[in-house]
Amino acid sequence: MAGHSKWANIKHRKGRQDAKRGKIFSRLIRELTVASRLGGPVAEDNPRLRTALDKALSANMPKDTIERAIQRGSGSAEGDDLEETTFEGYGPGGVAIIVESMTDNNNRTVAEVRHAFSKAGGNLGTDGSVSYLFVKKGLIQLSNNTSLEQVLEVAIEAGAEDIEENSDQSITISTLPEDFDPVKKALIDKEIETLESEISLVPETSVSTDLETSIKIYKLLEALEDLDDTQNVHSNADFPEEVVEHLD
Repeated sequence: MAGHSKWANIKHRKGRQDAKRGKIFSRLIRELTVASRLGGPVAEDNPRLRTALDKALSANMPKDTIERAIQRGSGSAEGDDLEETTFEGYGPGGVAIIVESMTDNNNRTVAEVRHAFSKAGGNLGTDGSVSYLFVKKGLIQLSNNTSLEQVLEVAIEAGAEDIEENSDQSITISTLPEDFDPVKKALIDKEIETLESEISLVPETSVSTDLETSIKIYKLLEALEDLDDTQNVHSNADFPEEVVEHLD
């Protein structure tokens, strides 16, 4: 399943990034601000803001910080300074990479992203150079104490596209973007615990490389994620398990 592959391959990298609490908060604040600016400050009427709000609450962001970010997006010029930019390129081994950024200085962001690609032996491409290799999906991960039978009944009826029980007994649900909110609401209504949920770019197929190349790819993804303006990084890399052992 695409959703399972996506989470299985980034969960260790994501864990390392999530430890950088300040950076995570900065990204969430930017997303709350832009979501509020584009769709309005009322979460019930703004799916993107609802998703951003869920992520912020899951990250234990203080409510007053959340409220300020939403208010800034709906009425302050500070929120209007942010521009959404997407970069596409190739990393070592021909792995496709997409970087989603929010920036108040596009020239700076382009230079930083280009430098990260070049330093790792990759190259920044043009619009459309790799995006055709990805598809937008709703992804919902449930805890390993959730009944698969109950999830199958609830999620499929609500419009889920795919459901898979992972090796750790957690469950991953994949949806079309337009079915993401209905499926998530159906799970909440049945008090089924959600660990993570997002609408993300998922690779149509994954690319496997040898250990040495995989380590280079992994480090490039981390370098891109460490950039101040980065919101999300997507790749079609399929990392071997031993990559983690060679990083620290």
